[in-house]
Amino acid sequence: MRVKIELQNDNSYEIFIEKLQDLSFDRKVVIVTNSTIADLHLNYLKNKIKAKELNICILKDGEEFKNFDSLQQILTTCFEAKLDRKSLLVAFGGGVVGDMTGFAASIYQRGIDFIQIPTTLLSQVDASVGGKTGINNKYGKNLIGTFHQPKAVYIDSSFLETLPKREFGAGIAEIVKMAVCFNKDFFSWLENNDLNDKKNIDIAILKSVETKAWVVSQDEKEQGLRAALNYGHTFGHVIENLTNYKRYLHGEAVGIGMCMANALAVKLGFMSEEEENRVKNLLKKYDIPTSYKIEDIEDFYEHFFLDKKSSNSKIKFILALGIGDCKITDEIKKDDVCGVLREFV
Repeated sequence: MRVKIELQNDNSYEIFIEKLQDLSFDRKVVIVTNSTIADLHLNYLKNKIKAKELNICILKDGEEFKNFDSLQQILTTCFEAKLDRKSLLVAFGGGVVGDMTGFAASIYQRGIDFIQIPTTLLSQVDASVGGKTGINNKYGKNLIGTFHQPKAVYIDSSFLETLPKREFGAGIAEIVKMAVCFNKDFFSWLENNDLNDKKNIDIAILKSVETKAWVVSQDEKEQGLRAALNYGHTFGHVIENLTNYKRYLHGEAVGIGMCMANALAVKLGFMSEEEENRVKNLLKKYDIPTSYKIEDIEDFYEHFFLDKKSSNSKIKFILALGIGDCKITDEIKKDDVCGVLREFV
């Protein structure tokens, strides 16, 4: 199966959803991965790639390593391998590896090509598609980065066979996000089908990628519609930052963030309590956390302003309009937001 993202400026590319085929490149290649994926799958990938010269960069595994040090490690590998502007980086891992590899590719010699071979569910359905790159710092998540589209994305669901249960659930949270924002029928399908079944997860990956591709094709650099894909992220990024990116996986924080956003949507009359509970129950079905204890409401609120989506001292919220539609707004009163935050103390 193939999905194409149609973009301007010769940035269009295809997403291949199938068993990974042999890949051949008449140029130097660096595979960027992490220690976990290297132990599990690196030899398999090396046998799939033929290149003029193949180099490997193995990063430490974890969101806390999505930083300048890891970025420098990738760039150092590129320099030591004497990559030129026609060389290629291969992001082989989850969203952390993909974001950092894409960022490195965008700034090495002012920009070289890269491809994505995502190995986690979250990266297959969301992070590998769309060209967002970046690293974290003490102020927040992905605040330093670029838009740099890959030349191709290769999604092979067989990599998910070694994925831990929590990582699988974190990916499902992003699938639920797509359905709540854009596809009511898909949400109903998710309620009635078990994603632990390979046939079903392949369908869910395809539907999610098609949705993401449609959104990115219309709004590559998040000037409007694409911001809706941040549903759950405004709250989730604060949770990740306050817990130093160690307590929750990204998708888990997004799951909690969706529940917070839904509580706000219910308070404002955008969503019914029945719909709110449907979303929460679907998340719980895959053991995705739906609650969080806020220690300081004012501090939590102030962290919203560190988010790159905020501007002119206003916080941009993505709120569900029932299931299957959403609203992007920066006109929510602080009292309404804090009223919802008090439900999580």
